Amino acid sequence: MDVIRETTRDRLSNPLVAGIVGLVVGIFIGWIIIGWGIWPVTWTDAAPADLETSWKQDYLHMMVDSYAILPDTETALVRWTGLGPEASQLLAQLAANPGERSGRVQTFQQAVGQVSVEVPLSEAEIIATPLPGTDPEPSGGIPRTTLILVMCGVVAILAVAVTAYLFLFRRQPAFSDATSPVAQAQEFTRQAELTDFTARGEMPPMSQFMTTYMLGDDLFDDSFSIDSPTGEFLGECGVGISESIGVGEPKKVAAYEVWLFDKNDIQTVTKVLMSKHAYEDGTLRDRLQTKGEPFQAEPGAEMILETATLRLVARVVDMAYGSGPTPPQSYFDRLTLELAIWQKA
Repeated sequence: MDVIRETTRDRLSNPLVAGIVGLVVGIFIGWIIIGWGIWPVTWTDAAPADLETSWKQDYLHMMVDSYAILPDTETALVRWTGLGPEASQLLAQLAANPGERSGRVQTFQQAVGQVSVEVPLSEAEIIATPLPGTDPEPSGGIPRTTLILVMCGVVAILAVAVTAYLFLFRRQPAFSDATSPVAQAQEFTRQAELTDFTARGEMPPMSQFMTTYMLGDDLFDDSFSIDSPTGEFLGECGVGISESIGVGEPKKVAAYEVWLFDKNDIQTVTKVLMSKHAYEDGTLRDRLQTKGEPFQAEPGAEMILETATLRLVARVVDMAYGSGPTPPQSYFDRLTLELAIWQKA
């Protein structure tokens, strides 16, 4: 799970990836959850022209019957034109198969100025034949246009989701891959033993942390919160990459910054833990000295950082140098560091 969180956090730090993920989440919440679930669109006060075809036919039947009872030509014309562009076709279909309304339909045609010229169709043909410019309705009564829009939306969401997946996980090792640098570092940290300071005749530390760097973890930067036994926040400490040498990937780390922050002090204390080559290279050592006091890394070596109220002992638990087209003992393949903190009286 730590590998999953670390990989996801690193990927989401990319603005493009974060934007794609935000778009997918926004579409899902705004369209699917809110638009279809919480506040679905409802239609009210629709015009006759917006009705489904079968309802338009029923509306036309009512117009014909109404005109037969109350022959108001002006009102009939207004109602008929309200059916929109399909009005003539609907009236022609009704005239072709008027049933008991034969006389009423002819009278209504004369009132609205329509004369049927269509070839008579059977009732089955009238029902089965869609009007020009319209699509047959699906059996469930849902307009095909709505289904097409829904399908297009689902395809769009899937496309964005696939794109986000490729940006997030493409060329990334599987989360279960125990050979990744982060997973290897975590395993080394679990196996490392904390120092028993009481066996050395010292007071046990208030806090004790362990962290490991492995070659390939180019984003290595570990930090820890320092709290009192009562839970009061006292400060922070940590270690991160300070300097690398050579070119290419992964980074070839030659030095780390070990730091201690005390909330009761005005500055953060930093020391630079360096490889043997970096420590002996005068130019590189002088440049890194501006970041903090230099210290050469050796197995079992300890360096002390002190602030106004805190004291930190950083111990090199384990280390190994990398090999390659660089000077010997110039960069780290692995480094396990223990950070023990005491509160001053």
